[in-house]
Amino acid sequence: MKKILIVEDHPIMRKGLISYFSETGRWQVLGTASSLASAKEILSVKTTDVLLLDIQLDSMNEADSMEADNTGWGLDIISWLKKLDKKPLPLFAVYTTFDDYAHVSSALSLGVKAYVTKRCNENELETALLKALDGETYIDEAAKMKLQQVTTLTCLLTKREAEILKLVKNGLSNKKIADNLGINFRTVQNILSCIYDKTGIRSRQQLERL
Repeated sequence: MKKILIVEDHPIMRKGLISYFSETGRWQVLGTASSLASAKEILSVKTTDVLLLDIQLDSMNEADSMEADNTGWGLDIISWLKKLDKKPLPLFAVYTTFDDYAHVSSALSLGVKAYVTKRCNENELETALLKALDGETYIDEAAKMKLQQVTTLTCLLTKREAEILKLVKNGLSNKKIADNLGINFRTVQNILSCIYDKTGIRSRQQLERL
């Protein structure tokens, strides 16, 4: 049986995934985590064949909220594992509500081999994991459609929007961006709103990670 670690903050979804994978007889549920902190705790001492991630982890218990590195961005665990240099690395898979270009491309660039949106049921999710374990990169139809519509993130943005996104990724505040470009602070805010709408990203922290 393949081992799977499920990182999912929603208790009902988490319970459903545990039930499905356990009952197939094809998987060993190594454990579950509702936050990055608890996932790191498990992965520090155990190895898994598949790491199934939700991208946005909103629910944090009191202990997890004390962790400085617990940002709620599920994909952060991938970079952490790579730096940990603990071999072999698991297969990285995503099961999420996000199907927009920015999230899908970010996940794939980090090494995710199976990207499945939550409009798909557990059967399709398992199919995606099995195909990925066989060496394929599996992207469900909803997410694949968004990727086909846009070849690169910059195609979504105007020249000014791309310029401001670059400065955000460099860690500049809105005020510093306005000073750097010689434009009004309010203009920066308006352009950032357009960037959020076009990319599907909802927080500055996520923009910085693109």
